[in-house]
Amino acid sequence: QVQLVESGGGLVQSGGSLSLSCLVSGFPFSSSDMSWVRIRENPGKGVEWVSSISASNDRTSYTDSVKGRFTVSRDNAKRTLNLLMTSLKSEDTGVYYCTTNPHLVQSQGTQVTVSS
Repeated sequence: QVQLVESGGGLVQSGGSLSLSCLVSGFPFSSSDMSWVRIRENPGKGVEWVSSISASNDRTSYTDSVKGRFTVSRDNAKRTLNLLMTSLKSEDTGVYYCTTNPHLVQSQGTQVTVSS
């Protein structure tokens, strides 16, 4: 059974940091590209891609709005995907999901709230 179980998130003040983790099982994680996506409360544009990382951990990419602030990483031995979010802004508020890339399965999502 494919499972992506996310942890982390919560409430933080603007400028603060949060870390998200995603524990994966049920598919070959070490050969799967992975991504983080989010649904922001504002401006309410639906699912927004945040970041991706290659299966071999040698390529990462980010949407422009988080470049320099977010860092995606993975530990294939632990089957874990991570997202370190720093210098958080109120516009980062939303529900974050880890997903396979392409987006075939996703985690349950976790709320990130940044207070201004």
